[in-house]
Amino acid sequence: MSLAWLARRAGAMILRPARTWETVAPEPGGERQVLGRFVAPLAAIPAVCGALGTYLFGISFADVGVRPSLVSILSEAVVGYVLTLVGVWGLAWLVAAMGPLFGGLRERDQALKLVGYSGAAAWVAGAAHLYPNLALPVGLLAALWCAWTLYLGLPRLMRPDPERALTYFASILLAALAVGALRALAIARAAELGGPLQFS
Repeated sequence: MSLAWLARRAGAMILRPARTWETVAPEPGGERQVLGRFVAPLAAIPAVCGALGTYLFGISFADVGVRPSLVSILSEAVVGYVLTLVGVWGLAWLVAAMGPLFGGLRERDQALKLVGYSGAAAWVAGAAHLYPNLALPVGLLAALWCAWTLYLGLPRLMRPDPERALTYFASILLAALAVGALRALAIARAAELGGPLQFS
């Protein structure tokens, strides 16, 4: 894996998404290229930073400080990281499966590129998890940018009927929310297995 390539591709997807999709569209895809070279290293940013931030500062709920156990923190980080990779793969499968319903392609590699590269802003913004109070606002802004990036890439990679492209996009967002909700439930369960919380 080339860190220089990773930095260039992530930066281009965040700063120049429309132009970058034109470059990405004809490239080879697949799990090794997208998941291995791009998603896996970037998804480690929020996992590692989240674990460090929670360990150093704890979590605040309604002005009450909560400090999870180290086992809970590590469990949450590992499970969250693995489920991010699984979630990207699963969402890409759904995007490809839905393609023909909207006059588009049923190309799993193209769908994997669309989903994987669209997440760049969220994973880079995961560095904000070093300070947990910043994680939510920064994460929301990054999620909006990811949605915009996906919207720009959808017609270039999946080629839906223009009249049905917006409905296709909305369906992908709903699927992404469902995948995200399942991931959050699994992470919460993993954190519970780490032991009781300490309040301060």
